Amino acid sequence: MSVCIIGWGHTKFGKLEDQGLEALLVSAANEAMEDAGVTAQEIDAIYVATFNAGMSEQDFISSLALQVNEAFRFTPSTRVENACGSGSAAVFQAANLIESGRARRVLAIGVEKMTHLSSADVGRCLSRASYMPEEGDAGLTFPGIFGVVAGKYFQQYGDHSDALAKIAAKNHKNGSVNPLAHMQKDFGYDFCRAESDKNPLVAGPLKRTDCSMISDGAAAIILTDEDTAQSHDKAIAFRARAQTNDYLPMSKRDVTAFEGPAMAWQKGLDEAGLKLEDMSLVETHDCFTIAELIQYEAMGLTEAGKGAQALEEGTVYKDGKLPVNPSGGLKAKGHPVGATGVSMHVMAARQLMDDAGEMQVKDAKLAGIFNMGGAAVANYLSILERVK
Repeated sequence: MSVCIIGWGHTKFGKLEDQGLEALLVSAANEAMEDAGVTAQEIDAIYVATFNAGMSEQDFISSLALQVNEAFRFTPSTRVENACGSGSAAVFQAANLIESGRARRVLAIGVEKMTHLSSADVGRCLSRASYMPEEGDAGLTFPGIFGVVAGKYFQQYGDHSDALAKIAAKNHKNGSVNPLAHMQKDFGYDFCRAESDKNPLVAGPLKRTDCSMISDGAAAIILTDEDTAQSHDKAIAFRARAQTNDYLPMSKRDVTAFEGPAMAWQKGLDEAGLKLEDMSLVETHDCFTIAELIQYEAMGLTEAGKGAQALEEGTVYKDGKLPVNPSGGLKAKGHPVGATGVSMHVMAARQLMDDAGEMQVKDAKLAGIFNMGGAAVANYLSILERVK
């Protein structure tokens, strides 16, 4: 039985001082229900994704979903957390419940409120997704972790600062036409490549433009079975879903290889009966530009250490053979942690409905979504196609 997305909602991402976590959650959920043409009474269950880890004093966030509509009283609502992959974890749980036959329509919401904290405080919260005895407790933040990844990659394969700057410039250009993006500005390659007062080094070889931003935001989708989806205006089916988890300690694996993401891609493509070249576009987890570069290799675009070829050959640009992050990705769209995975599904679904505005990829038929928690630890791969 195929599971389909039949509606979605998405707040703007950014520094949203006038909207709290509850307001963001309520806004995205109501928009999704209106978009799907369903009432609260027709929702059988709710999954809410949020990482939190101290970013919000409210730590029982699943029950905030009942604030969306009084008819949600007594509806099962469960919080799902898997670091930066929390959004996809909620989507997968919603899909699992539908496949089990225990629910007909399920609401998946992702939300995070981050910008009210200092960068240092956010960094401390996010570091809890690292291996605490050796990494987090040692003061290694996520920019620090991916700075280590980038440094090791450079040691093994040479200086790839040019490639990282190209990724940053590409995603900022894509994000400049995304009205929901946190940063809607095309910085250009030269700015992203050069170290400057406005673009200083942050960790290892990573500059500010190599790092995703601290953002607020929420996204929501309504899922149902394919038969029920036929009674709705649109239906985006999951051709495949795959999850792989790898060791949390970086010392137990080659952090430049992204073996977990590679396995997720392999499992997803096998399940779908597809090859990577069948994809029309990919929304991937560019929390840092080095992550996107290595993900080119993990998805099979290039051999290990040769991810830069995907940029040099133009493959991953909007007009290339496989556009990557036409939404601007986490780099430009923003990264409100719990919302990210759900947002990626919304952006991909809009592409397949030919409803992505200036972000639209021509003739989009199949979309890959890769969302990960931690440094390639919790890895989620979805392949979507339009069936109505």
